[in-house]
Amino acid sequence: MVDRPTLDAYDTYAADYAQLWLDEGPPDDMYALLEQHFAPGPTADVGCGAGRDTAWLESRGFDVRGYDASAALLDEARRRHPGLRFEQAALPALSGVPSGAFRNVLCETVVMHLDHVEAAAAAARLVELLAPGGTLYMSWRVAGSGSLRDERGRLYTALDGARMRAALGGGVQVIDEHEVVSASSGKRVHRLIVRRADGAA
Repeated sequence: MVDRPTLDAYDTYAADYAQLWLDEGPPDDMYALLEQHFAPGPTADVGCGAGRDTAWLESRGFDVRGYDASAALLDEARRRHPGLRFEQAALPALSGVPSGAFRNVLCETVVMHLDHVEAAAAAARLVELLAPGGTLYMSWRVAGSGSLRDERGRLYTALDGARMRAALGGGVQVIDEHEVVSASSGKRVHRLIVRRADGAA
């Protein structure tokens, strides 16, 4: 289930986070990867926050829907992007989000807000959302050797790349994996892009 202190922080300070993400500037390095690896079709932005990346995807012609656990962040998203579609759903279960329905799934720096077990379950669930041949971009903040919480209580779990890859299951192919300092946030992130097999059930 969602980490309660993390969700409380996003609900309490939603307007602050929305403005912070806007002030950071666009993550052009991530957008370049999405343009390279995503194909036209239904697209899910999981952990969409205030909708910045959802709006970018829509501007590039993707049929996109944003999902987030935080009702307050979704209010910010709907206010800032009134023409886009946003729904409440929380990792790892993503209840109500259809399996096998998406050509692309984006999950940018979200799964580190779950503990190790829940993050692995979230990774497997994200793959379930993909249609055969679909592509998942998943990333997380690199938290060093141990998990920690920030001053507002948000959890940052130190996730292991090998364990997260294993959690995705055998029906995917790794397209790209690397660690980099984000051009937007200035934080170090681990990026993993995989493609579901065409014949995956």
